[in-house]
Amino acid sequence: MNRRLLLAAACLAALAVTSGCLGIGTGPVDGERLDREPAESYEWETERTLHVTIQENTQFRTVMSLNETAIGSDGGGDGDGESGPTVELFRRDGFGGTNPLSVQAVRYQYPDGTVLNGSEIRERGGEVRQTRDETVVELPSDAPRNGSALAFTSGGTPKRFTLPTYVEGTYEVVLPQDREIGFPVFGQVRPRNYDTERDELGRVHVVWAEPVTADTVSVRFYLQRDLYIFGGVAALVVAVGVGGLLYYRRKIQRLRERRMEMGIDVETDDDEFDDGPPPGMG
Repeated sequence: MNRRLLLAAACLAALAVTSGCLGIGTGPVDGERLDREPAESYEWETERTLHVTIQENTQFRTVMSLNETAIGSDGGGDGDGESGPTVELFRRDGFGGTNPLSVQAVRYQYPDGTVLNGSEIRERGGEVRQTRDETVVELPSDAPRNGSALAFTSGGTPKRFTLPTYVEGTYEVVLPQDREIGFPVFGQVRPRNYDTERDELGRVHVVWAEPVTADTVSVRFYLQRDLYIFGGVAALVVAVGVGGLLYYRRKIQRLRERRMEMGIDVETDDDEFDDGPPPGMG
């Protein structure tokens, strides 16, 4: 009985650690991570409220225009308090909770175009810290609640992008080169009221020109070669199936011929299973 209790306690402790209940992994985000240069320049001039560029390595760059729906209630903003407005970045875990979104190369842009890196955000009274449930970006103390923008780089999963709608407004997701969404089995976009564009590099842009009301934006995409691989595998499966059917039919035919050579009747008269009355009762 003591062993069972010990095992249950160990499982509970492991669950607490993995879920962040012990506070592991929380605290200020490392400055080197925050100041890291993005793979390419952020799209500060975007027309969308939130713009995402997915990179070849599954990381993605995000530029988010800040307004009241993106900024939390903490902090005064506009220089009214010691701390600025906050933005909470997270992922949903599928069980009704959230996990912090891992970020790097964090940048903040004032309405006049001035851009701060992570260290400069801290110098002006801001902070980027990770809690058990989210990554909190505390903006500089003089940050306005509208008209500025936040940019960061984060990681995703291969061939799929999913992100909560942190801010109310229009969205745009730019896929890497040679990625498509048109084949229904491999390509899927949520929510459905989107349009697609293609730029001079051949990249597909998934655009929600109307304000997004869904809780999450999700894009599943594929490489063009994936269709060829799928078609080849499907053709191979069909060929193997047809070959196996022909093989067993030939084997059955040979067994039938052998039975006939041995004088074993393999044919059944049509009336063998006649439902007529028993002999002598007709």
